[in-house]
Amino acid sequence: MVMEDSKTILLVDDEEDIRDVLRIVLSDIGYKVLLAENGIEALDIYRKEIPPIVLTDIKMPGMDGLELLKKIKRENPDTEVIMITGHGDMDLAIESLRYDAVDFIQKPINSDVLEITLKKTLEKIFTRKQLKAYTARLEKLLQEKAALQDHLSSLGMMIGSISHGMKGLLTRLDGGVYLIDSADTGDEINEGVEILKQTIDRFKKMVLDILYYAKERDLKIERVDVLSFVSNVAEVIEQKIGDHEIEFVSDFGNDSIEADIDVEFLHSALINILDNAVDACIDDEKKSNLKITFSVKQKKGNVIFDIYDNGKGMDIEAKENIFKLFYSSKGRNGTGFGLFIADDIIRKHSGVIIVNSEIGKGAHFSIILPKIQ
Repeated sequence: MVMEDSKTILLVDDEEDIRDVLRIVLSDIGYKVLLAENGIEALDIYRKEIPPIVLTDIKMPGMDGLELLKKIKRENPDTEVIMITGHGDMDLAIESLRYDAVDFIQKPINSDVLEITLKKTLEKIFTRKQLKAYTARLEKLLQEKAALQDHLSSLGMMIGSISHGMKGLLTRLDGGVYLIDSADTGDEINEGVEILKQTIDRFKKMVLDILYYAKERDLKIERVDVLSFVSNVAEVIEQKIGDHEIEFVSDFGNDSIEADIDVEFLHSALINILDNAVDACIDDEKKSNLKITFSVKQKKGNVIFDIYDNGKGMDIEAKENIFKLFYSSKGRNGTGFGLFIADDIIRKHSGVIIVNSEIGKGAHFSIILPKIQ
């Protein structure tokens, strides 16, 4: 049991009369007193109680005060040890200071001198605690400052990274508006409207990703019906696929699955990964049987989301870097933070993403989360 009260003192002296007198004096000035008659007993009591102050005679049979001082200081440098010396023990008293005794008092012990010495010792203990608290706070502030600087730097890089993407989206908006303004048929108007809808969706996703990274928040965990949740995710992706010739297969089974998740964040993570699968299929111009499969299952206390696509696949460099901030294999069409955010969200759920992919053979993303957070 660690003694938190700084007014607990271990008194060590081989003379019973001295122990009794000092115990009364110390009790009268508000100390809780632990007693030991030799160094070995004192060390045993010290290890059990960890008192902040030890008052010990310097000369004792067996383990003397100096040896006790050394052992205590090796185990806990913050414990303050006051030495009791006789008139002929000045050399030993000075030696004890070399081993970091806080002070020494001479026999016969004057109660006023003892009280003043203890008061100074308590002030030293209090000052050290304050210093440790201030140091810990300063270290935390420095860490927060460094993290903030890194975050601001990353935000600056992110803004630079997405500027090209935004220019491209603005160009698409202009193209959609032009199609509608110059349309001669309903089909041309519908085409322009579809371009506007897709571009606005891309803008919306980009803004949400920026907001997620710019202002992080703690997870808002709630227990949800996973099948209902993934059905909603699937509907969003089906809308994105639209008229693209990509077969989308949802395989959710019939088993009831409940899990603790942040609905908004995990929805965003899965959408980002599925978006990546859609883009991989759209970019593969060599295949005519493009397909994405989205499935969920539970196994050994985990819920597992599997996303397969048979799009263009990834090389080794892409697999090693896809979750790094600002990395993108899509050129000007990618911002480099969608999968980074997805990975961050999965990690916050104590989960992991496993990726398997080969050039020309598509990709498999397996997202594994514990059902209970």
